[in-house]
Amino acid sequence: MAGGAVALPGRGAQARSGELGVWTRGPQDRPWQRRFLRGGPLLSIRVLLRHSFAGGIRAAMAQNFIFTMQDLRKVKGGKEILKGIYLSFFPGAKIGVIGPNGSGKSTLLRIMAGVDTEFFGVAKPDPGARVGYLPQEPQLDPTLDVKGNVELGLKQIRGLMDRFNEVSAKFSEPLSDAEMEKLLAEQGKLQDAIDAANGWELDRTIEMAMDALRLPPGDADVTKLSGGEKRRVALCRILLEKPDLLLLDEPTNHLDAESVAWLEQALKQYTGTIVCITHDRYFLDNAAEWILELDRGEGVPWKGNYSSWLEQKQKRLELEEKSESHRQKTLKRELEWVRASPKARQAKSKARIAAYEDLLNQTQEKREPTGEVTIPPGPRLGGLVVEAKGLRKSFGDRLLIDDLNFKLPPGGIVGVIGPNGAGKTTLFRMITGVEKPDSGELRVGETVKLAYVDQSRDALAGDKSVFDEVSGGLDHIDLGRAGQIPSRAYLAGFAFKGQDQQKRVKDLSGGERNRVHLAKMLKSGGNLLLLDEPTNDLDVETLRSLEDALLSFAGCAVVISHDRWFLDRIATHILAFEGDSKAFFFEGNFEDYEADKKKRLGPEALEPHRIRYRPLTKS
Repeated sequence: MAGGAVALPGRGAQARSGELGVWTRGPQDRPWQRRFLRGGPLLSIRVLLRHSFAGGIRAAMAQNFIFTMQDLRKVKGGKEILKGIYLSFFPGAKIGVIGPNGSGKSTLLRIMAGVDTEFFGVAKPDPGARVGYLPQEPQLDPTLDVKGNVELGLKQIRGLMDRFNEVSAKFSEPLSDAEMEKLLAEQGKLQDAIDAANGWELDRTIEMAMDALRLPPGDADVTKLSGGEKRRVALCRILLEKPDLLLLDEPTNHLDAESVAWLEQALKQYTGTIVCITHDRYFLDNAAEWILELDRGEGVPWKGNYSSWLEQKQKRLELEEKSESHRQKTLKRELEWVRASPKARQAKSKARIAAYEDLLNQTQEKREPTGEVTIPPGPRLGGLVVEAKGLRKSFGDRLLIDDLNFKLPPGGIVGVIGPNGAGKTTLFRMITGVEKPDSGELRVGETVKLAYVDQSRDALAGDKSVFDEVSGGLDHIDLGRAGQIPSRAYLAGFAFKGQDQQKRVKDLSGGERNRVHLAKMLKSGGNLLLLDEPTNDLDVETLRSLEDALLSFAGCAVVISHDRWFLDRIATHILAFEGDSKAFFFEGNFEDYEADKKKRLGPEALEPHRIRYRPLTKS
């Protein structure tokens, strides 16, 4: 049977001609009942077991699911966030989990991992299945260095190899025929297991994985690592461990685009079951076989990748919502981009630069509340935005940037990519004037009004409500040339609606905190946006809305991001930190840049390597 997810809903359905019948199980262990879903993979609520009606019940009940949930419910803060989920996963399935921030995605994984045990219903893995879990804030062993922590994932295979060596050593001892036969049989089984795990190449495998994920040096003290570095060490460890069920909570956060692409390929080749919360839509498109959407407390599975999920989601919204909502509009715009040819995408990107004056004119009109992310326009930009000539910057004994040259166009959206520690944030700090270049020239235009959204969310007041933190308690927010907007409508654009606006900041999820941070910092009305990893922890719906807001923004935006889909959809230019202290400024989106890089430097240049810096010498 093909890998996948099975939903186990509780309500029956009427049979209609031309519909596909599937077998599902209802709540409270009701008898198996026949259920019909229109047109194959569901447009409404549940997904299917792929087997014939003849013997369907027997085949379904005999199937060994790697994980099963029955009437799973979870109450958090007085609110039921998981509402009676019936769901099971086939061995080998690759499932991407999506849904709004705060919808219970991380809670679901904690329950599956056995970390959260305070729930109602049943949630259990197959007996004997090994479960591995990467939380958003993983813990490392402080008594071990980086490599020592990574090698914790190899306990099982190391144990097999130690036993293999013990058995091999016994052949030098006097043995009876029966003892010899027993040892040979055990040695054969051990060798098969080690071969299957590629155990003879462990040292090389460790080195390759550490390089691909750009881990700190193996002897580095883990207590001195940043949060992002700790996540990469934990991710490397769990990938080497190879559990039967791999649970990943936002594994692409703090990875650069090349490492994300490597991870995507590694997970595609993974033989176990993967349940992965991610906003990386290329992963959802290329590696996921199923999409599990958490929607208002229910688990809605879909057999297919992200692009096919988008198609059915739009149809579902059309049925649910009589008037065209902003959700339908943003879905429609993303679908148009998905369906467009690469040439059409490139032409649209270039048209944005040429249509800068039109964007300015559109924002002169008073903006009506739309329920979408709003980026207020700033003053009109002059001919000079930011220009760098021969820029050079060192940090400690590292030469981060050497001979950097670029000129930002007034209507450009520049995606900044490169490994962690390459100098991306340092460049932002130089543009804002916090840091000074060692040599070279960095000019910022006189008409430029900066709006800088950094990665830090520590400045948010935990005891304040979302409404007070963003609006300052005012009923309206001033959007400059676009007039005023009701504060509640502005917050609704960042997916805070109704009672969600009264939540305390300290009670928010990571993605919700990021939305508050964005809403607070973007309201200032700059004409040059500097966004440092704005996509981290955002749900797909907010990402889509942010993309649309940036595409209609009448100004220039420079965005540090590892999200390849995001960069492909919005970027007019790429500023790539390629290693050896060099950065390359390219006109086009991420896909265009990768093709150019492969042409310039060869296919091996697309593989992630540990970052290298040029020797620091006096200029």
